[in-house]
Amino acid sequence: MASLAFTSGCVKNLLDQKATVELPYAQFWKTEADATMALMGAYADTRYVFDRDYMMEGHGEYTRVRGMAAPTNLVTGDAYQGNSGIYDPTNYADKWDKMYRYLYGGVNRCNYVIDNVNIMIAAANETAKPSLERIAGEAKLLRGLCYFKLIAMWGDVPYFSKTVNDNSDVSKLPRIPIGQVKDSIMADLTYAFEKLPNKSTEIGRMAKPAALALRGKVQLYWASWNNFGWPELAGFVPSAATATAAYTAAADDFRKVINDYGLVLFRNGEPGEIDALGKAEKLPNYFYLFMPVANGDGENILYFTHGGTGTGQGEELMRNLGTRTTESSQLWVHPRYEIADRYQLTTTGDFAPPLKPMPPTGAGRTTLNSAVNPQSYADRDYRMKSSIMWDMEMSIGLTSLKSTGFFPFVYKSNSAPIVIDGVNYVTSFPDGVNSGYIFRKFVRNYPGLGRSEGNYAWPVIRLADVYLMYAEATNAATGPQADAIALVNKVRYRGKLPPLAASKTADKASFFSAIEQERIVELIGEGQRGFDIRRWRAIERIWGAPAGPGVWRLDTYGGQITRYYQNTPERTYQQNYIFRIPPGERDRNPNLTQNTPWL
Repeated sequence: MASLAFTSGCVKNLLDQKATVELPYAQFWKTEADATMALMGAYADTRYVFDRDYMMEGHGEYTRVRGMAAPTNLVTGDAYQGNSGIYDPTNYADKWDKMYRYLYGGVNRCNYVIDNVNIMIAAANETAKPSLERIAGEAKLLRGLCYFKLIAMWGDVPYFSKTVNDNSDVSKLPRIPIGQVKDSIMADLTYAFEKLPNKSTEIGRMAKPAALALRGKVQLYWASWNNFGWPELAGFVPSAATATAAYTAAADDFRKVINDYGLVLFRNGEPGEIDALGKAEKLPNYFYLFMPVANGDGENILYFTHGGTGTGQGEELMRNLGTRTTESSQLWVHPRYEIADRYQLTTTGDFAPPLKPMPPTGAGRTTLNSAVNPQSYADRDYRMKSSIMWDMEMSIGLTSLKSTGFFPFVYKSNSAPIVIDGVNYVTSFPDGVNSGYIFRKFVRNYPGLGRSEGNYAWPVIRLADVYLMYAEATNAATGPQADAIALVNKVRYRGKLPPLAASKTADKASFFSAIEQERIVELIGEGQRGFDIRRWRAIERIWGAPAGPGVWRLDTYGGQITRYYQNTPERTYQQNYIFRIPPGERDRNPNLTQNTPWL
């Protein structure tokens, strides 16, 4: 645990090694600039356990993650290396040992900043204190973020709030009940809220809305665990009263984020323009929300920046989601076939008739509602064209940092000549796709950056997410409320969808389904779905009961690609609800207990 040396930028196994490339301690921690530099290091190290959360989208039912390219960052990026089920919808929770270690690395880096800044605060005059307290607040926010992910995955975890200088300092720490860890997270986030500015003038530094949004999310998860239960976490006793109180407190924090800081959705939530089917010169505003043009926008409340070209700190969204046609990218992540039917019609605001998977030969390309007929995708939620691509949809090719023009995507056709409307094209090269769809979301449509040199600021919490979490919290506490319904409709409007029909908000269950629907399409690819499924205890609802027939994942041709949860024993379900405490950590610490399903 906490096996990184936080005074340098490379991997170490011993915390007590002296840094040989940094300023001596006595010459540092003298000025606000010193403290700010250390805080930036904490941001950088913490970023790598959050900015690849799109890989965790594979734990849900709508995104396939077949692996990942070796990351360029050697400090924490390998937390995600290797597939072997780590990103599948089942049998994944024993494969995240590195994430456990690196989250504690982030905790210790934050502790290092907090401890030293607190010494500076004690000696500072009243003029200097606010800036130093802001730095401590940001570090506490990051520490709270790390601990939140730890409890969301592992439940009870060890807690320490001081810098670890030697492994013996933590080698005997027991796991602390989740409620106590949650209270410590809340204290960190409350301090951060009190000390951070209303708005940061520097892109990448957090402000009050980030602390409030994260505090609300922690309380929402706490409410969910108490409402739906977490039987796999030994000693945890859910309470309906606690759930209601936590839902109410979460809603209060989300309400402040929404009302007190002048935040609005990207481009004021307007849908923007959309091109005709098969064209991509005009894309909706939702697409650009996931391009660097949105960096610093008010919708992105809690996020991590990336350096881009030549920094060694670029994001690799294009490399992992793009095709060979876009800077030789590798398409490790793509949508599953089943997501397409979740996009509703702009004409009715409700679901279209289900798509019919069928081969493109014969009448396949012309049959009404055929999954390979491009016309089947007409009049859909604007977020569909912004997020995924189906047969005959165009995207910009990119090679050697230059545009190579438009390429159509055609499933099972790689770099092949094709004529569309009398124009000659060559199809894209989507290596590894097995569903009939690829992502457009996150994949740049302009030249100038390599596949691993992205400078997009990865969002951990967006305003649209806050709208939906607020609706969920108020609905759980008091049923559908007018202001919550209006916020869900704002999220829908960016997709050019009409407001929810009255039947969708008639009662708690109906409104919850509408909220879940919006979370699926609004947050696709952002790493949220797996966490939602677990906190709602929805695995059985999605995949069927233990020992059942399971559920096939299909492709647009009607092929049966993979069947999940076939004859799966109840114990595997239990293991999918809570992650395994890493055996290596238990070998080093005799006081670490194991989660019950993993005994």
